[in-house]
Amino acid sequence: MSDSLWLLPLLFFTGLFAGLVDAVAGGGGLITLPVLLSIGLPPKLALGTNKFQSSFGSFTASLYYSRRGVVDARSVKLGIVCTLIGAAAGAWTVQMLDSDVLSDVVPFLLLAIALYAFFTPRLGEASTVPKISGKVFYILAGVGLGFYDGFFGPGAGSFWTILFVFGLGFDLMKATGYTKVMNFTSNIVSFVVFFIGGYIWFTGGVCMAAGQIIGARIGSSLAMKRGVQFIRPLYITVVLATIVKLMWGRWG
Repeated sequence: MSDSLWLLPLLFFTGLFAGLVDAVAGGGGLITLPVLLSIGLPPKLALGTNKFQSSFGSFTASLYYSRRGVVDARSVKLGIVCTLIGAAAGAWTVQMLDSDVLSDVVPFLLLAIALYAFFTPRLGEASTVPKISGKVFYILAGVGLGFYDGFFGPGAGSFWTILFVFGLGFDLMKATGYTKVMNFTSNIVSFVVFFIGGYIWFTGGVCMAAGQIIGARIGSSLAMKRGVQFIRPLYITVVLATIVKLMWGRWG
């Protein structure tokens, strides 16, 4: 891609905007992946580069939320391990199986999440009593959503956020912070798999990663300052955008 250096500023600002949105409500891949595909990268190279650059944004957001006391790293160790295992298994499995079934089902699951969030105005405004133990939650959600993110991916952050709210009783701010940790975990595993296969465009990926770092920092700061009332509408918007993208790609 040495003849496409003029694209690098575009990729930087794409990463910046995606990092900002992703740090608040997830869904940064809805912005970055179409751009990578539109400039002519083959699908596998686009996917690998996308996982590479998004790892920087999710790490930056995770670090910011952790330093602000939103995320307790000690309580999430089991979740990280289970997500690593699930994502590795998913990334390995997707190379042998067709993901068409998931592409048919996931939009309707996301639609249910969007409708519930829309019609529940106080969703995630305050912490509630956990409905399941942390150990059981991280084993089930970590392996399950880790596998999903490695195998298919779209909407993984939305699923994590809503499960943190329902399962562990987190408020939306805390759920967003922990979601970034899980996103970073599955992103890194997927990146390693694509790196081994030789599907990373590092020149463009590094430019996008630089933008991701800045955008994630800005987005995390905005979320902390403006709170749940800022996160909630953007979260619903991202979920709806994911539904539209998946349905259009599948049936459009």
